[in-house]
Amino acid sequence: MADIFDAYALADAWDEMFERPGEVRTAYEPVLAALQPIEPSELRFRADQMARAFTDRGVTYAFAGEERPWPLDLVPRILDALEWDLIQRGVAQRVKALEAYLADAYGPCRAFEDGVVPWRLLLNSPHFHRAAHGVEPPGGVRIHVAGIDLVRDEAGDFRVLEDNVRVPSGVSYVIENRRAMTRVFPSLFAEQHVLPVDGYAQKLLAALRAAAPGGIGDPRVVVLTPGPNNAAYFEHALLARLMGVQLVEGHDLVCRGNRVWMRTTRGEMPVHVVYRRLDDDFLDPLHFRPDSVIGCPGIMSAATAGNVTLANAVGNGIADDIIGLARRSRVR
Repeated sequence: MADIFDAYALADAWDEMFERPGEVRTAYEPVLAALQPIEPSELRFRADQMARAFTDRGVTYAFAGEERPWPLDLVPRILDALEWDLIQRGVAQRVKALEAYLADAYGPCRAFEDGVVPWRLLLNSPHFHRAAHGVEPPGGVRIHVAGIDLVRDEAGDFRVLEDNVRVPSGVSYVIENRRAMTRVFPSLFAEQHVLPVDGYAQKLLAALRAAAPGGIGDPRVVVLTPGPNNAAYFEHALLARLMGVQLVEGHDLVCRGNRVWMRTTRGEMPVHVVYRRLDDDFLDPLHFRPDSVIGCPGIMSAATAGNVTLANAVGNGIADDIIGLARRSRVR
């Protein structure tokens, strides 16, 4: 393996592992030390084992009608403490800016009145929903979960590829990837100070409960899924199980008196927070697509009345990539 790394040629793009030919970056020294003694045949064997483990656990994705195991590179990507601190602060700042934009777009619209953002970016967006205008979510939070996709440029600086604040997905693969890597290279995690990811579900549940309408002492949270045929159903089921909440489909919920109830074998129970994993258009056939059979009729009215929290909020799609769109619009 040492000969392979010595002959490694750098591309024109940023190389995560090597600073220059034969010179590994400091953060990757433990990774290189763990990989060098392993023969290529052993690496292939470990990769096959990991793929089988993913398949056995149902960690798959659909491609051309075929369920395939989730692809994971055996070489982990390393972010040192300074880089992670930069990402944490930068992403938090960006999400706050997107929150402010959404509050304005579905409220006073000052950014549009002042010409900071063109009206056409709002009114021509397929994700702008008038039904969400004037709705003030509990705590003013519309983005309960954000997916900010990052890439590195040729100099190694982080850039935002896109914002996902509608129904972001993928965190289940982060959790499963970490579980798999600890089995493939246990020494790396035993010897290095690696930040854990297994507490994500508990933090998500705490955030969802905190977003419940006011005055509720013990809010009930559910995960709303389109059903087993959805490509991300594995994630829906995993997060519901890890949070210890019910995984429901649209027909499991009923709205009455501008409140949401969950049908159970013990009767109907009130629901206060719906972590929805289906798009706006299919959420409520009374307000959006009338042909939707996977949503819950009346749930938007319950949210407007302030009796249930929808996470993420309806209409968040107007904030996807709005920072880049607004900047390009002003340049033209």
